[in-house]
Amino acid sequence: MAYPNNNKYQKDPRDFIRINSSIRAMTVRLIDSDGTQVGVRPIGEALAMARTRGLDLVEIAATATPPVCKILAYSKFKYEQDKKDRESRKKQKAGLLKELRFRPNIGAHDLDVKVRQIEEFIDAHDKVRITVVFRGREMQHRDLGMKLLSSIQEKLLSKAAVEQAPMPDRNRLVMTLIPKPH
Repeated sequence: MAYPNNNKYQKDPRDFIRINSSIRAMTVRLIDSDGTQVGVRPIGEALAMARTRGLDLVEIAATATPPVCKILAYSKFKYEQDKKDRESRKKQKAGLLKELRFRPNIGAHDLDVKVRQIEEFIDAHDKVRITVVFRGREMQHRDLGMKLLSSIQEKLLSKAAVEQAPMPDRNRLVMTLIPKPH
């Protein structure tokens, strides 16, 4: 007979699954180990059915009325659940932060190429940090950097929103774009 992990450092209280004698309901909707529905049964009868087969009674849907319980091996159930979680985490992609650096005197064609690259990142649901780097006497013409960032912002108006407005940072201007929700 398997017991749930009663570790006080458990990840999430919703992950706690009641099994066997820790199920609190008087009656449960019972599903057999092969997936067939047995029906609504008293908890004692459901536990007895699970014990005779050498399996556990696992609460699948605690919020249902009456709660749904299934007769199965708890260790196998936990393994399958962990496998699903790992698989779903594999498919998730956190919005990565991509960075592109510009100089204030960038050519028109080079700017178009970099804007297309930003569009690709935005289409892939990534955040994009745009940095305009100033060197030497260019520091006196920060207005050129601001114009460059505003022109990029205008070109990407339909696809991207500004998360962080252009901010000066020593010898650079930094702006962050995020994809617009569809």
